[in-house]
Amino acid sequence: MYVTETTHTQSMPPEPPDGAFEPYKPRSPEFRAAMDALRGLRQELFHDAFAYRPLPRASTDGRFARRLPGPLREYAAWGPHALIGAAGLVAMLIASDSFNGAAVNLVLGLLALVPVLLTMVRPVGAFWLSMAATPVAAALGSEWDTEWPWLPGSLACHLIVLTVVAIRTRPRTAAWMWVLTAVYGVAAETVFRGGHYFGSDTMELLFLSALSLLGVTVRHIRSEARQEVTAQQTVTAHERSRRTLLEERTTIARELHDVVAHHMSVVAIQAEAAPYRVENPPPELEKAFVTIRENAVAALTELRRVLGVVRAEDYEAPDAPQPTLADLDALLANVREAGLTVDKGMTGAVRELPQGVELSAYRIVQEALSNTLRHAPGASARVEIGYVIGGLGLRIVNDPPPRTALLKPSPGAGHGITGMRERVSMLNGEMTAAPTAEGGYEVTVFLPAVTAAEGDA
Repeated sequence: MYVTETTHTQSMPPEPPDGAFEPYKPRSPEFRAAMDALRGLRQELFHDAFAYRPLPRASTDGRFARRLPGPLREYAAWGPHALIGAAGLVAMLIASDSFNGAAVNLVLGLLALVPVLLTMVRPVGAFWLSMAATPVAAALGSEWDTEWPWLPGSLACHLIVLTVVAIRTRPRTAAWMWVLTAVYGVAAETVFRGGHYFGSDTMELLFLSALSLLGVTVRHIRSEARQEVTAQQTVTAHERSRRTLLEERTTIARELHDVVAHHMSVVAIQAEAAPYRVENPPPELEKAFVTIRENAVAALTELRRVLGVVRAEDYEAPDAPQPTLADLDALLANVREAGLTVDKGMTGAVRELPQGVELSAYRIVQEALSNTLRHAPGASARVEIGYVIGGLGLRIVNDPPPRTALLKPSPGAGHGITGMRERVSMLNGEMTAAPTAEGGYEVTVFLPAVTAAEGDA
């Protein structure tokens, strides 16, 4: 008899692949600092190391360039390029001044000149070229020179390259270059000496380059601080200008309220009380006083809205709907009640126009009729509106005032024509305002307005 033994085992989940939980491993602060440093090194010196970054021309508005005459000032813009080229020639002369022979001196001179010139177009690549040229120059000239690992030309070249690259890049990039220079110098002295005796000049290079980089870093810090101060001064001046503007607007609003609002309120109150001071006033007189009061109240409402806009620091669109050409009949009825005989003519297909055009057209007609009431009392007027392709045409013309008019024209000219021109200019329109041959006055306006249907056409 055979007994089958069954073993019950609990199913286990598959093991995760290697490194699946690696992001969850705790990292020490030292490790994170080292990784950040390596990422910074890769970003500064290896990423797009040979990218094309030409040296820009200097500004001709500097303190010294402004003192130069015109032709020399143009050449002064190439001053940085000339200085780098001169520094490269100095390094070339230092490198070729040895007993290595003409051919070797020529090669050593080029190895010192080319990295310096390369800083004007590829600054980080110039550093790597200088590092690569240093051991080559040391191998060619070590038989006659007693300095290791930096020959005099290589030392001058690398010092110039470090300084120029530090000026053209960030101080952090220059710091990484200085560290790599120190690592190469120490490694060359301890590993690649080859049993020969050479004098070490790595410390000299590191000391001189540290002083140079320190000066460049201070220059960067001062430049950034100056830019921040300039930006802060600009912001402060802008805020001061806004505050001054707000104060002026508040003063204007206060003066308008104290003068205009007071008199308009008195007009409204007197117009309301005037019928009660006359025994059995005729209906025409009561209607005239009602119209005066309604106009005064409407003017006070508009004035309060304008004062709210003037007092506000930021303009906000009013909640009340703005008048449009659809309200023009009410405006004409109002001026007719004030005694002005006015007719309206309309041509073209009536269509809805942009809100700014509708409001400006309404205000222009309103101001033109108000001018007729003030300067030509008793005259008749005509308003013509033409809906044309691409815009709206307006023509408001009045006859000369009759000689038998009871009211006298208001003396002087106000700001009505100027306000109309400003509205038309804001919409890129055209306007003419001039007396007519008969002695009246004519205002013609064209306001461009392209609707959606015309734009699609």
